[in-house]
Amino acid sequence: MGKIEQKGHLIRGVEEGSIAWELEIRAGDRLLAINDQEIEDIFDYQYYVENEYLEVLIEKPDKEQWLLEVEKDEDEDLGIVFERGLMDDYRSCQNKCIFCFIDQMPKGMRETLYFKDDDSRLSFLQGNYVTLTNMSDHDLERIIRYRLSPINISFQTMNPALRCKMLNNRFAGQALEKADRLFEAGIAMNGQIVLCRGINDGEELEYSIRKLTEYIPVLESVSVVPVGLSRYREGLCPLEPFDREDARQVLAMIHGFQEEIYARHGIHFVHASDEWYLLAGEEFPTQERYDGYLQLENGVGMMRLLMDEFDDALRNLKKPGADVSREISIATGRLAYPCISGMARRMTKLFPGLTIHVYEIINHFFGEQITVTGLLTGKDIMEQLRGKPLGERLLLSCSMLRSTEPVFLDDVTPGQMEKALQVKTDIVKSSGYDFVNAVLGIEDADKAV
Repeated sequence: MGKIEQKGHLIRGVEEGSIAWELEIRAGDRLLAINDQEIEDIFDYQYYVENEYLEVLIEKPDKEQWLLEVEKDEDEDLGIVFERGLMDDYRSCQNKCIFCFIDQMPKGMRETLYFKDDDSRLSFLQGNYVTLTNMSDHDLERIIRYRLSPINISFQTMNPALRCKMLNNRFAGQALEKADRLFEAGIAMNGQIVLCRGINDGEELEYSIRKLTEYIPVLESVSVVPVGLSRYREGLCPLEPFDREDARQVLAMIHGFQEEIYARHGIHFVHASDEWYLLAGEEFPTQERYDGYLQLENGVGMMRLLMDEFDDALRNLKKPGADVSREISIATGRLAYPCISGMARRMTKLFPGLTIHVYEIINHFFGEQITVTGLLTGKDIMEQLRGKPLGERLLLSCSMLRSTEPVFLDDVTPGQMEKALQVKTDIVKSSGYDFVNAVLGIEDADKAV
């Protein structure tokens, strides 16, 4: 006999003090329905739970069913954590993109790192970018009916034939029609173009940006990011890295579009990720050019925001410089190194008793073309810092660790690093304020910036 599928959605936990907790909903219970509507997945749940009056049908482990009445604020959550985050299976990507970073990873890493998601529900919930090729008509209809937004879309190109080639999916060009439907329904979107040299750059990039401007203002922003190339590309589509002149040409095109679009719509719309400015050797744009930092998670404006927060932190610092006497070290990727080094120099000038060692970590694991701090491994950090002066603390960005547990990409833990390097490590949040506080060792909230 086959396994009998149980109805409803298994509850893994309930936040103490929440509405669900007060109603005595507990781990092991099952959610069957809300307002007499069976809940398919997180799309349905997020929509129905926003009502101010709810009738929640719960099934206890002994099969007893409770119908619970709830009156709450519209934006108030019930406090339920489900066994499966999407209340359904995660949908894996059906494309074979020529630029996919997961295909460029070595064997032997933890299994979760090889999962390719292309799930529209993760786009809504976590900001993931989706190609639309895996979005069913049913999902599209619910997004429109429930007014779920924003939806983040990996466009790559607006040339349907080229999109099929880049995604290795014969339906990839046709999938762009779903963006038309989202636009017509007024569902807010953000877009992304992963730029591959000689493939979707140059005239193709100009065409794509021009076509995407037709979606303004529903499409709020488009980021252009260079393809990430690891050293594990055997058997994959041959791709070449961009050089300084390439970066300058990309920026010139984007800046030209920004001026044109701003004159017409009052937004800059298309943005270059930070890598382009560093590769081109050009200054980062001012804060105003980023339109509110809509694509920080895509590396667009991270350096500008960090520097502006750092400046503000120093202006408002309450702790006098004479009180600081410490020696610390910072490890960072090649991309952020110039910025972090400059910030460190400014702090040592302000605080004579402060010594900061900033170390640029080369990514030997994935290859030197990978320069972001978040893809550094524990082994690379330890090998390159061994024998170096580290002071009393080693500061590391939280982007290096998994969001769900303190472990690097290669499963090295901060504790193992502390033991290997014989130095206490501090994990620092990615803001200029946290940077200043961590460097100065400020923990007292009254003295912190």
